[in-house]
Amino acid sequence: MEFGEVVRRRRMVRDYDPDRPVPEAVVERLLRHATHAPSAGFAQGWGFLVLDDAEGRDAFWSATTPAGNKPTGWLAGMRRAPLVVVPHSNRSAYLDRYAEPDKGWTDRDPGRWPVPYWDIDTGMASLLMLLTAVDEGLGACFFGIPGERVEHYRQAFGVPAEFTPIGALTIGYRAPDRLSPSLRRGRRSVDQVVHRGRWSQSIG
Repeated sequence: MEFGEVVRRRRMVRDYDPDRPVPEAVVERLLRHATHAPSAGFAQGWGFLVLDDAEGRDAFWSATTPAGNKPTGWLAGMRRAPLVVVPHSNRSAYLDRYAEPDKGWTDRDPGRWPVPYWDIDTGMASLLMLLTAVDEGLGACFFGIPGERVEHYRQAFGVPAEFTPIGALTIGYRAPDRLSPSLRRGRRSVDQVVHRGRWSQSIG
């Protein structure tokens, strides 16, 4: 698929065909492409938990969904995804990398960072998986793990303390799903969000 078409077709998909697993070769491409994301200092401080069997997926939804919540609507569709990938960022990997001789921030102070690049870089790796899914004829959705459920998730999967889940991705073959009502807001035009040479007042 042409890259421009991949970008235009990308949207969050919230319902999947549970009877069509993602081929292993495609899973490998998704993960390999993720590792080509940029990372500050080439720190590559990410980790990806791959859940491609029923037991792992069920454990994920149990850990991240409040007890007693019956899956309905979009959540029911999301739970039909045959593949869940959880991307994690590792702040320590960046602090360690920038304390090395060629960088020289020996105090490992996270305050030196204007923004948390460990999260940003892992987010870019996630976007590469979203785009790869489209190129492979799949649907995907990036979504957050509720803050109050993160510790449940950590315990369920033995996630080391230095790794933080920045969200999760469901991936699979699309089932007919309902477009998000948020799309009615419309996409902001380039003229509304781009400022050339100097910041100017946006239209609308």
